[in-house]
Amino acid sequence: MAVSAIMSLAHADATYTSTQIHSGAGATTAITHWQIQSTDKAQQGGAEISTAGFSTDGWYPVSSRATVMAGLLDNGVYKDDVFYSDNLQAVQVPDASGNLFVNPWWYRTEFTLAEGARGLHTLLRTNGMIASADVWVNGHLVADHANVAGAYPVHEFDVTQWVHAGSNIVALRVHPGDPRRSLSMGWVDWNPTPPDNNMGPWRGVDIVQTGPVQLRFPQVTPTLSLPDLAHAALTVKVEARNLDAVAHEATITGEVAGVSLRQTIHLAPGQTQIVSFSPKTDPGLDLSHPKIWWPIGMGAHPLYSLQMSAAVDGATSDKASATFGIRSVSSKLTKQGYRQFFVNGKPILIRGGGWAPDMFLRDDPKRMEAEFSYVRNLGLNTIRSEGKLENERFYELADRDGIMILAGWECCDKWESAAKTGGSPWDAADDKVAEDSMVSEARLLRNHPSVIGFLIGSDNAPPPAIAKMYVDTLHAEDWPTPIVAAASDQGTAETGPSGMKMAGPYAWIPPAYWYADKLGGAFGFDSEVSAGADIPRLEDVIRMLSPQEQEALWKYPQARQYHASAAWSPFARIEDFDTALAARYGAPKNLADYVAKAQLENYDNVRAQFEAFNAHMDAAKPSTGVIYWMLNNAWPSLHWHLYDYFLNPAGAYFGAKKANEPVHIQFAYDTREIMLVNQTLTSEHGLQVSIRVRNLDGSVAYQQRLQHIDLDGNRTTQLATLPALTGLSRTYFIELELTSADSKPVSRNVYWLSTQADQLDWAHSNWYLTPVTQYADLTALQSLPATASEVRATVLQEGAENMVTVTLTVPASSKAMALFQHVSVKRADGKLALPIVWSDNDVTLWPGESITLVAHYAEEGMGTPVIEVSGWNVPTRSVPATVERQPDASQTAKH
Repeated sequence: MAVSAIMSLAHADATYTSTQIHSGAGATTAITHWQIQSTDKAQQGGAEISTAGFSTDGWYPVSSRATVMAGLLDNGVYKDDVFYSDNLQAVQVPDASGNLFVNPWWYRTEFTLAEGARGLHTLLRTNGMIASADVWVNGHLVADHANVAGAYPVHEFDVTQWVHAGSNIVALRVHPGDPRRSLSMGWVDWNPTPPDNNMGPWRGVDIVQTGPVQLRFPQVTPTLSLPDLAHAALTVKVEARNLDAVAHEATITGEVAGVSLRQTIHLAPGQTQIVSFSPKTDPGLDLSHPKIWWPIGMGAHPLYSLQMSAAVDGATSDKASATFGIRSVSSKLTKQGYRQFFVNGKPILIRGGGWAPDMFLRDDPKRMEAEFSYVRNLGLNTIRSEGKLENERFYELADRDGIMILAGWECCDKWESAAKTGGSPWDAADDKVAEDSMVSEARLLRNHPSVIGFLIGSDNAPPPAIAKMYVDTLHAEDWPTPIVAAASDQGTAETGPSGMKMAGPYAWIPPAYWYADKLGGAFGFDSEVSAGADIPRLEDVIRMLSPQEQEALWKYPQARQYHASAAWSPFARIEDFDTALAARYGAPKNLADYVAKAQLENYDNVRAQFEAFNAHMDAAKPSTGVIYWMLNNAWPSLHWHLYDYFLNPAGAYFGAKKANEPVHIQFAYDTREIMLVNQTLTSEHGLQVSIRVRNLDGSVAYQQRLQHIDLDGNRTTQLATLPALTGLSRTYFIELELTSADSKPVSRNVYWLSTQADQLDWAHSNWYLTPVTQYADLTALQSLPATASEVRATVLQEGAENMVTVTLTVPASSKAMALFQHVSVKRADGKLALPIVWSDNDVTLWPGESITLVAHYAEEGMGTPVIEVSGWNVPTRSVPATVERQPDASQTAKH
């Protein structure tokens, strides 16, 4: 799947058409398309460009939320794949006219109002602008760029006097920005800076129609009784605004959770009033036995809806609605000073990853849906957004799936410049944009049960005046969840200590590191942390790197890789990872060997990171949260992801998925204990455990079987401690199996270990790395004889989805284990079936063992898929799947 194919859904219909406005009070219509052109070429003024009949010959048709760069990519201005090799560098100066992105760009569109719109107010709403824009409607300047600035502020303008039935023109003169100098969006060292700095109306523009009294910002704040969860008191608020120059009486009605609401208010000309309902005014808002929203793995995620309407003189003037969930979120500091979150009164270990949108902010609903399916499949319960705050759809998916969101501002650009020594202070205009940003984000986020807090700083807490502004603004908007000073160990007067740590690492360290009681070890709340490099699978490495870059990847560890990090960053080289890889697994023989070894390394390390935090979730020095840095990438990258840009799950993905099983068995590197972890609230009874320690040749050096094990919900338990064993092969294995009382598989986990331990030089640690003085010796894995599993595969085609069932069996007569078997599905055209969700993968079996894996992916065509199986010592083989089709329901009924 090429990059362009992944993103094609966002731009499949970029041809220019007029937006037909839905008529009627309470209607909101998103602008569907724009035409764009540089002011270098379109040098006319806004009055002329926003007039009917202006010629847009040579302008580019783009979609509703396209940034300039996204629009140019969509129009094929750049013939080469800008995500391949270093092609993006050539975009900076594309032609003789100079850099396309230093001057403003025009966005122009047409929208059509129906005759029935007469008597209504027509509003134009911008939902965020990078970096700023002058707004014109039908030849009239509505607002200039001093008033429409910033990536996040929402602005509404009443344009009724300038619009009419039929065709109308909107033109935006979008000014370029620099994230170091404007409150827009930066990318730090995640990936290269987009050539256009993401300039454009990236969250879209809407046309709103309303009567004389408009309803805005509906909010429901539930207060849940703890610990019984038996009652929830709802407070409902909505803003009513009189848009007319005469006074009006308005009747505000609504319905929520089966309760009808009604209130009549008087509004003076231009007056705004907050209309409130609570159990004191409406006793029905004190709900008995409400449906409770829980994070994923702890319960269901039911949602409620609020519908509101305003009537003036008996006619509907406006409508508003909101979706919300009933839950309680709080936090406190542990006795060690670390932040612990509680949901519905229950402590919860935050297990998440850092979010990155597409580098050019391209909007692809289908891709976002796929990424949330990966988050669920990974067993994560949280996404952290460090800036790059998303649109409504993102939070709706999080609400639906029970994925908690930790939102906040970003580091390392204008957003934090005022907090840093030597940083540029903000002026009054910056203060206004920041305050408007906080207001708009609070209104967007506060109803979503998935949102559990806001970090007003990232690497640095805001200075006192800005911190106070943020907190006062959030309180004024009835912000219902914790406000955290920063993702680092800092605080503010208004919020107190953050209770977070940002102690590294961001580069390679060994799996045992995570069990340490210092720096980034598994205690407290670590807001961003990982072992750095995450190497994609071979097919993705080939599609993102040139042959020269591919060679450097495995031959020259000191070479800088454009797809690793920004050139100035220490992460532009992945030398630490490569050095460890060669020492632990053996020097790479070629690119394929390097990638294969990297998959083992990534799996092992990512699993250890999450397992260590699991192990200490109820310890005396507890772990309370871990955010893997990162969940995903904005472009194809060699660093920081649990799944790559191509949505092709690899070693890091399946290591995280293994560690985050709802009920999980694991080995602790520090104590050699075998532990069970229950991330659910449901207690387990009668569990059975099998423990085996195996030599390299498969012989069993130690085994133990345990039965009748009980495991409380949201707890860990220590089962046994592996004794010190003599005579082990230098590289050996631990095989753990957990089954239910009726012997059904619950969790299976295999470790490859060395009798020579990794040793860390803690005294010479820095902010991103702890040096290693001795590496574990796993090189004997290279001596494993080749083996193969028997493969049986069926595909059940059910409408738009396929379910693949693959059974792998290593014959009892085999001479060796099958280490790290990876299963892929290829469609009839030979392309990988992506995105795909697996029950398990990258599995290890010994002779006589068998495992069944299940995967789901979207149906494309009716050909026979092929199952491809490969592994560390398993030659690649392909097996056609047996296709089974779900019987037609109508035919089934006849029989």
